[in-house]
Amino acid sequence: MSKKILIPIVIIVLVLGAGGFFYWWQNREIKGSPDDYVIKETTEGIFVENKKAGLTIKAPEGWEVKKMGIEEGLEEGAVVFYSPNTEKELQEGAKILPLEKGCLIHVQLIYEKLNFNEIKMEIKYTHSIWGSESEEFEEITVNNYQALKNLFDTRATGPGMGFYLPRNDKVYWINFFWASEEKESCNQKFESFLETFSIKPD
Repeated sequence: MSKKILIPIVIIVLVLGAGGFFYWWQNREIKGSPDDYVIKETTEGIFVENKKAGLTIKAPEGWEVKKMGIEEGLEEGAVVFYSPNTEKELQEGAKILPLEKGCLIHVQLIYEKLNFNEIKMEIKYTHSIWGSESEEFEEITVNNYQALKNLFDTRATGPGMGFYLPRNDKVYWINFFWASEEKESCNQKFESFLETFSIKPD
């Protein structure tokens, strides 16, 4: 079973104890690149494109976007969208979860063919490392794409919600996080964000 999803969010420092994983992570086949993600500022807002994956997404209004890459241990790349009141935490270090303020969205591509059952097993494995407090799964539709939805809470990350969209040989990986007192306002932003999520047909 692949463990690529052990790096789905920006708290890489939290799993440093899994030495065997990092040996595998450094020796795996790299299929994506941080350069695949292009951030574009337009009059209509900030957009992120990944032409290789056929992905286009729009940042929530007023939010910032940070592209992640090799320096964070994400050779295949990822992007983080965050509300303005999380910016200080992002600048101060890698361990930003659980959030004390604001909302955060992490998007990454997993270049591997996985079905819902395999994705679910990987998620459970990852969350067990982070100290799982609760976990719920549901198969849903996101913008006409079949997706696996996951509500979770772990000691390492706090509350979160994931959406995983497998298509052919890749999985579109989205994780949402929020400060406990801002759940309602963050979830409104998350819903709007998902409406902008677009994948071109293969």
